[in-house]
Amino acid sequence: MKGIAAAVLLLSSAPAAAQRLELVSPDGINRITMQVSATGTPVYTVARRGAPVLAPSPILLDLDTDTLGYGLTITGSEPTSGDARYPIVAGKAAEGHDRYNQLTVHFQEKGGATRKLDVVLRAYDDGIAFRSVIPAQPATAAAIIRYERTGFYFPQTYKCWGFNVGKFGSSHEGEFDPIDTSRMRDHNLFDLPFVCETGSAAFALAEADLIDFAGMYLTGRGDGGLGLQLKLSPSLDDPRIAVRTRIGSPIVTPWRVVMLADQLGKLSESTLLTNLSSPSRIEDTSWIKPGIASWDWWNGPVIASLPGQRTSTAVAKAFIDFSAANGLPYAMIDEGWYAGAGGGGVRRPGVDITRWSDAINLQEVVDYAKAKKVRLWLWTHWQALDEQMEDALALYEKLGIAGIKVDFMDRDDQWMVNWYTKLLGAAARHHLMVDLHGAYPPRGTTRTWPNFMTQEGVMGAEYNKWSRRVTARHNVTLAYTRGLLGPMDYTPGGFRNMTPTEFRIRNDLPFVQTTRAHGLSMYVVFLSPLGSVADSPDTYAATPAGFDFIKQVPATWDETRFLAGETGEFIVLARRKGTRWYLGAMNGETARTVRVPLAFLGKKPVTARIWTDGDKADAVSLETRKVTAAETIELPLAASGGAVAIFSDK
Repeated sequence: MKGIAAAVLLLSSAPAAAQRLELVSPDGINRITMQVSATGTPVYTVARRGAPVLAPSPILLDLDTDTLGYGLTITGSEPTSGDARYPIVAGKAAEGHDRYNQLTVHFQEKGGATRKLDVVLRAYDDGIAFRSVIPAQPATAAAIIRYERTGFYFPQTYKCWGFNVGKFGSSHEGEFDPIDTSRMRDHNLFDLPFVCETGSAAFALAEADLIDFAGMYLTGRGDGGLGLQLKLSPSLDDPRIAVRTRIGSPIVTPWRVVMLADQLGKLSESTLLTNLSSPSRIEDTSWIKPGIASWDWWNGPVIASLPGQRTSTAVAKAFIDFSAANGLPYAMIDEGWYAGAGGGGVRRPGVDITRWSDAINLQEVVDYAKAKKVRLWLWTHWQALDEQMEDALALYEKLGIAGIKVDFMDRDDQWMVNWYTKLLGAAARHHLMVDLHGAYPPRGTTRTWPNFMTQEGVMGAEYNKWSRRVTARHNVTLAYTRGLLGPMDYTPGGFRNMTPTEFRIRNDLPFVQTTRAHGLSMYVVFLSPLGSVADSPDTYAATPAGFDFIKQVPATWDETRFLAGETGEFIVLARRKGTRWYLGAMNGETARTVRVPLAFLGKKPVTARIWTDGDKADAVSLETRKVTAAETIELPLAASGGAVAIFSDK
């Protein structure tokens, strides 16, 4: 705590008249500094180890009739610090360490309405964050935010990756491509995160604690300068308005976050987004159980003994049998089970998610699953759920359903953000876990609502059914971009592996254009406390190589370590559950051999079981041997390949 006390003492000695204040991270190693000043407009800068990361950038909010952020002066500041640990029920670590220095800076207009604005700054050892607060005050009756024009300005060109989503109101599914930062324009619309390497550090721009507000995007500045400007998702009924609040209430933005590390891969270890999110709203979390589910949609479903059948009692029982035989706790029943279902993203009139279709007897399926000690997840269209939420969730709880997969929201305006809160709260009351499909990427929600298991907002395995876009490079790049934000429902498990040149597009029993070992690595590299085995039980029976690893891999972790990698090229992660370590190495499109130090292991020798690429795309080689923390292992990674390992004392 000595470093924290010194930083607070430094800040408290800064006179308000200086119009420049500095905040420093708790540790003395990375020394992340954030300066804030007012030359009429609140401006901040960010540096790490003395090297600038963000140039002077403005903080501006457009209200109903004018902009708050001009003609301001600093009237005071209040330093504080925090150092607490909190449990993470399902995620990359067993707990988060919320250790920071904080500075609240008070601004006020020098003339006119003399309105007040507070900016709350936090410095962590792995990044910074800030949020704007418009206090309740007689000088303003502001209840509307039209735009937020806060900047993230670059002092020079950086090597960056971003997903130019192009429009508001999407499923957030696409590639994170290299970005020429000298050519970013204000008509670009980048999804989160936006990641960069500066030469001395790496950073990711993100958002946390998104509650009762509009989602954040990034766009080019529009003035020819380097860097980005924040843009809010607009209201559907009036695109000139992003956020509505109650007159007389404070307006509080989410945290605007800059995650920082030596390499982008190191940010895989960070719990910064959950640190910044509101504490859990669920007191008893003992019913929340991460795990892997079989899934009846991606593969067709195709069951050889049930030709031509889609969603039916017999098909559901076949997937339950498969889960039970392989120790999987869950089976997912996707679209088609409830009365009036169908239409994909289109909610048909008259659907009823409290009654099942003629083809499936859900009560019979539930009873069968209970006898097999498997629990069910049910898919539903969000609009159908919105219309019958309380009745449906009460029924699912009575039936013993484990969780719901809610799909096709495809929005992140304020109304939909609040609907997420409504849904997660209602699901928690009925002891249901939630998979948010057709959703925007996470904002640290797993801390506030531990029953939130996973979220789409990613171009995942389903795209193999209709495109060639899911390449090895795409998968590796996800680990350095979308994967940094939290769990993603990528839905791995495709076992019909082909090389990219052999790959063909087909809807039922689709192929994947990466090796079997590359697919296995997703269970370690990609975080998802609700995991998936997406392929048909028949496929796993026909080509089982590597499935023994999936049966052993956990869905949630106690610790995460980045071991090696290069953005878009390859990544090696190690994750611990209990005393066991699990390693995932995911390679891009160039074959390579990776040397991995085992220093993360304990002092005693352990048994390593290592699965690597075989002589064909669907082949896997398995080696078992003793290793120690002093050793370095070599992993030969094929093009579009990978490797996995389990290190155990047994």
